Amino acid sequence: MSERYLSLLSGGLAELGIELEDSVQQRLLAYHALLIKWNKAYNLTSVRKPEQMITRHLLDSLSILPFVGPGDLLDVGTGPGLPGMILALVQRDRAVTLLDSNGKKTRFLTQVKMELGVDNVTVVHSRLETWQPGQTFSQITSRAFATLADMVAKSHHLLAPGGHFLAMKGLYPTDEIAALPGDCQVDRVTPLTVPGSALLSADARHLVQLSARTT
Repeated sequence: MSERYLSLLSGGLAELGIELEDSVQQRLLAYHALLIKWNKAYNLTSVRKPEQMITRHLLDSLSILPFVGPGDLLDVGTGPGLPGMILALVQRDRAVTLLDSNGKKTRFLTQVKMELGVDNVTVVHSRLETWQPGQTFSQITSRAFATLADMVAKSHHLLAPGGHFLAMKGLYPTDEIAALPGDCQVDRVTPLTVPGSALLSADARHLVQLSARTT
């Protein structure tokens, strides 16, 4: 079965145009194995089938890789590490902070960090609006965490000058974009095609890139 997972992962990477060393792909599959194991007891994700986890979690997270700029990264509402842990596994020189208010999910991430030696990751168990890290981040990612307006309102103080929000959304979020505050600008909305996804509206994916409006 592991060969099946490797085939799904490597084939999806080829469709995305992303080249990863074999050792990095094995790290991703080691994460995948831990997710399968922990999900049985802790309900970390509603996706139950291991094959779908490759598509809907690993490849979905990796689809934004070409849009991630330089500098450290904060993943808010990371859940079981999506997309933050996946990005950290493939970019070991990037400092990644994973924040979630769910203790079961942060315990899982701490276990992943320990077992796979993901030294570039910091796991934080906290609510976003009350977290005071004493630093800012070059980019802040989220995946189905909140509305765009809520994401910006709760984390704008954590974004470094010149930084960007990278919000992973489903269908084109017309209403959410319209509800953004005036001091936030939409830089780009990119439709993403995730390999293996069914051609259904439920599987649509858009990446919304935001920044603070300059005066």
